[in-house]
Amino acid sequence: MEHCFSLHKAPSLSSFLPSLGPRVFIPSNSPSDFALSRRRSLRTGFTSTPFNGRKAPSVKASAGASHCDFSSLNAPLEPKSAPGKFLSGVLQNQRQFFHFAAADELKRLSDDRDAAVARMFVSLDSDEACLHRRIAQLKEQECQAAVEDVMYMLIFYKFSDLRVPLVPKLSRCMYNCRLEIWPSKDWELESIHSIEVLEVVRDHISAVIGLRADSSVTDNWATTEIQQLHLGRLYAASILYGYFLKSASSRHQLERCLTLVHQKRLNHRNSLQFLDLLPCGIKSLVLGRFSDVQSVPLGQGPGRQEKDLEELRCYVMGFDPETLQRCAKPRSKEAAHLIERHSCALFGDEQTRIPQTDEVIRTSFSSLKRLVLEAVAFGSFLWDIEEYVDTVYKLKDN
Repeated sequence: MEHCFSLHKAPSLSSFLPSLGPRVFIPSNSPSDFALSRRRSLRTGFTSTPFNGRKAPSVKASAGASHCDFSSLNAPLEPKSAPGKFLSGVLQNQRQFFHFAAADELKRLSDDRDAAVARMFVSLDSDEACLHRRIAQLKEQECQAAVEDVMYMLIFYKFSDLRVPLVPKLSRCMYNCRLEIWPSKDWELESIHSIEVLEVVRDHISAVIGLRADSSVTDNWATTEIQQLHLGRLYAASILYGYFLKSASSRHQLERCLTLVHQKRLNHRNSLQFLDLLPCGIKSLVLGRFSDVQSVPLGQGPGRQEKDLEELRCYVMGFDPETLQRCAKPRSKEAAHLIERHSCALFGDEQTRIPQTDEVIRTSFSSLKRLVLEAVAFGSFLWDIEEYVDTVYKLKDN
């Protein structure tokens, strides 16, 4: 089975990337005190950070080999800021403290940025107003780069929880223009979605690579040809699709819950009005009969899952263009920039933001499915992480 793909260009995302100096965070004995423990700064080399007296290797970007290396922290994007490098060390050496460390870094970044802005406003009428305005701008850029790295490490943590390593730089997975990604980890990547969302994800896979959900093993290992540039666009578009699905499904669940609550209140009010009209003896008889009836929870009857699948599909298909764009577009500039950085690090050069080559590569449908499933999961995780980070560190509207 031979095929060839040609995709439209995905919308480009824009950005900048400064960094902070390395830092160290020392946890106390109890997790509850971890976020309040003492910190001290140290000067270290670029590729490692001292952590509790040991060297903690940072997340390494892979390059230059002819095999696909799935080591534990072999992410395509290498954190450049001190918080990012620090969290990679925590993830490797003291994983149980990772979320405490991430929350503390976000709080510190928020405080640093707010302090710089406060000094700028205090000095508005002084001779140093221009200086403090420039300092606040640089601090804003510095903190944005750092918070993107923190978000990336939080996403990386979610993948590691699934025991699914991110695909490293594609150049490591290619040999003689042949791309193969193994193991596929399809089951783990699909397990993060609800049943109704998973069916929509499978529809997406079928639409973009032509592989049906009930395809045979032979179909999965059949080869196809695709330009590396188009594959990069497909990956970035699938990240946005995963982000969109998470946003749409969360909105759908909220609206459905509100509808059920409204119906329940309406039915309760109507039944009370009906009982008030009954004579006293009949009312007690009716209430006695009702108390003996065991109700079936709404949403657990037969055929409910099939109805949910159709509901979500119809709900998404019913979006007008404005709502569709609002759900598919990352809410923050940090999230939009992170998608671009990750995609470019995977397929090309993060600095120039273009693929290293536009050559045609040969790959199996199984490898394409692995990439698409990872991208959809990345977008779904990004939606969750963006929502969490915004409660601690106010992200910039996109």
